Amino acid sequence: MTMFSIHDQTGRNLRALGADLVFQMPLVGNLARKGGATLACNDDAERMLRQGELVGVWPEGFKGIGKPYADRYKLQRFGRGGFVGAALRTGVPIVPLSVVGAEEIYPLVGNVPSLARLLGIPYIPITPLFPLLGPLGLVPLPSKWLLEFGEPIRTDEFDAHAAEDPMLVFNVTDQVRETIQQTLYKLLMDRSSVFH
Repeated sequence: MTMFSIHDQTGRNLRALGADLVFQMPLVGNLARKGGATLACNDDAERMLRQGELVGVWPEGFKGIGKPYADRYKLQRFGRGGFVGAALRTGVPIVPLSVVGAEEIYPLVGNVPSLARLLGIPYIPITPLFPLLGPLGLVPLPSKWLLEFGEPIRTDEFDAHAAEDPMLVFNVTDQVRETIQQTLYKLLMDRSSVFH
């Protein structure tokens, strides 16, 4: 939805960065590559940013999509700030995006961690419809989505070595996370229902 929204509004494509696991999964990896996604590594991200491409990251990673339904819209920790380091090294702004609606399409009510470890994946989801309905349970539930892009957070005012300062990277990462979290709260209050 993020990629579609950005293309619809700007006519530009978003290059999504994905974790190793995304590209190791046969069907998912092929779809991600065809959609323009690339492996999440700093060198690639910085190269694309220097070329003027729009680069998207989801800093919660698998922790974000594997949250129990009760924890929806409570942001998890944002990794180690690699996206902030890439932005600082290239001087591009970070545009926070808050999305409401995505966390209702597969309400996670349980997990099978031992099976997930055995299969080498982050989690095995149990939703109200999966695995009960088999593959049909993987059809996403309908939900009303709200996407709000925040004010760009500038990085071009920092010096060339700013990305090497772990405290600065942490502070900017925390600023991005807090901006998204507060906007999520606002969007949730503005939304009248999950379905409309």
